[in-house]
Amino acid sequence: MNKCKVIVVDDEVNILKTIELSLTSQNFEVEVYQNAEEALKRIREVYFDLAFIDLKMHPLNGLQFLEKLKKSSPDTTAIIMTAYGSIDTAVEAIKKGAYDYITKPFTHKEFILIAERVYEYHKLTKEVLGLKTQIEDLINTGNIVTRNAEMLELLRISKDISNSEISILIEGESGTGKELLARFIHQNSLRSDRPFIPINCAAVPENLFESELFGHVKGAFTGAFKDKIGRVELANSGTLFLDEVTEIPKPMQVKLLRFLQNMEFERVGEGITRKINVRIISATNKDVKLDLNSGNIRDDFYYRISGFKLSIPPLRKRKDDIPLLLEHFLDKIAPETKFYVLPETLKILTDYNWPGNIREFENVVKRAVALSKDKIIKPSSLPEEIFNQQQKQFLSVIPSLKELEKKHIMEVIKIASNSKEAAKILGISETTLWRKRNEYNI
Repeated sequence: MNKCKVIVVDDEVNILKTIELSLTSQNFEVEVYQNAEEALKRIREVYFDLAFIDLKMHPLNGLQFLEKLKKSSPDTTAIIMTAYGSIDTAVEAIKKGAYDYITKPFTHKEFILIAERVYEYHKLTKEVLGLKTQIEDLINTGNIVTRNAEMLELLRISKDISNSEISILIEGESGTGKELLARFIHQNSLRSDRPFIPINCAAVPENLFESELFGHVKGAFTGAFKDKIGRVELANSGTLFLDEVTEIPKPMQVKLLRFLQNMEFERVGEGITRKINVRIISATNKDVKLDLNSGNIRDDFYYRISGFKLSIPPLRKRKDDIPLLLEHFLDKIAPETKFYVLPETLKILTDYNWPGNIREFENVVKRAVALSKDKIIKPSSLPEEIFNQQQKQFLSVIPSLKELEKKHIMEVIKIASNSKEAAKILGISETTLWRKRNEYNI
């Protein structure tokens, strides 16, 4: 692998020598400059992954250098070096494009730790940018952001069936993006220039369901003060998306079945049969087999809506998408602002199981953006429940004191020549050792 290329700019010779020795010892490729103008000239000639910049330089100070660096090499990750009393200025530098700062004086160990952490962030940023380009080249995913192999295969299949007339049932947990997938299919179909009409079946009262779908004429029922066109008619020649389709009342399934079979319907209160042509895509966050077994879903209705089934994996099974999704939502929420995500924040986001899937993830990013006034996404920018789940997961794998003691005794017995030597190593009597071996069945 290529070495990390680092440029260091500081007008103190001793600092430059110390940093050069530290970075070289850890296999970084380093160039040091006492003159800021010479450093800028070199940056225009060679790409550097990282740049360590002293804040108090003359005649060109660190902020001025940073501004010129970002114009010449915007992908170089910059770190400001500052004395303790100048931290406020260092924070200002971060707002202007620096990733982090380190205060002087620092030890060799402290400097190497931050250099390695920043390089991990730099590599991640480059990977995310590369993945964006790769995905755009691979497939037109619309608003679906993914690098996950299972998701990319799902999109490929969805694109393949987009031009057929077969009905589609999309299964997936809440927040996984079922409507986005339905829109993706519509946009890649021959109906893409025609309407895409969604209806949330769980949100429509049972007594208004028929009117909502098929429309009504004036006076058809109390409150029907004028004619109304239903959703199926609005979707004519396009796509009708039935979200939470298992929530459709059973009596309504019978009436909808006739429409699905013949593409014919009547408005409520009208005796005229109307014929249209629509593509049906349905979605559910439930286990349809349970609804079939319980009788909530008619068999014939289910077979009509599920000509082809697609299943969207939950976010916890596509965690390789999290860095890409994070970058996507940051761009979407604050397109004019550059945010910096600390590596420890990304680790927390990746370790969390996301029961609310991508919808929950987007809300967490919105919250983090609102709380990150310094444009740095820190662990403290995340909701408390994410930390609580992590702590529970951590505690669940911590062995008990008895388990640790048993394991320790077993390890000592392996290396000791006899019980007397084992007891001596453990610092207990042979009688106590005998009792503990009985207790732990060793």
